[in-house]
Amino acid sequence: MNERIRAARVRLVGADGDQLGIFVTADAQKIADDQGLDLVEVAPNADPPVCRIMDFSKWKYEEALKAKKARKNQTTVQVKEIKFRPKIGVADYETKKKHVIRFIEANAKVKVTIMFRGREMVHAERGLAILERLAEDIRDIAHIENQPKVEGRNMFMLVSPSRKELKPASKPEKDTEATEPAAE
Repeated sequence: MNERIRAARVRLVGADGDQLGIFVTADAQKIADDQGLDLVEVAPNADPPVCRIMDFSKWKYEEALKAKKARKNQTTVQVKEIKFRPKIGVADYETKKKHVIRFIEANAKVKVTIMFRGREMVHAERGLAILERLAEDIRDIAHIENQPKVEGRNMFMLVSPSRKELKPASKPEKDTEATEPAAE
């Protein structure tokens, strides 16, 4: 920027985006100073380097606003985890199911894990039955993103919120008699 540009000659682009031609760096700096703007090197690897006449502080401010708006509009998806055991009781199952529903309603993905210990691994179908029962219980608000699979002594299933159909915003009703021809 400005005096820090080391190239002897630069291709100059005006403040309005017009190509002004190739200038000696000192002359390009004088043109920028006459306009009360900065000379900014935008393509240093070109031959000759490309410099633009602009208000650098205003440009930085606008870029910061764009970045802030992009961060505001981005959504982060959280992945919550609920752990079950193959010998889970009815009341414990219902409690954990409520937690899964709460996480899904908060728009988070849920990783449901069945943990097996010792000889429980022989009866992996019990864990699968729990996962299938949970999937059936929450199918109206969620869908299975990853089907149940076994990794080591654990069985996993990933559940994510189902896409809700967005209702279009209601428009003010128009006088239908005035817009439609009479059918007589």
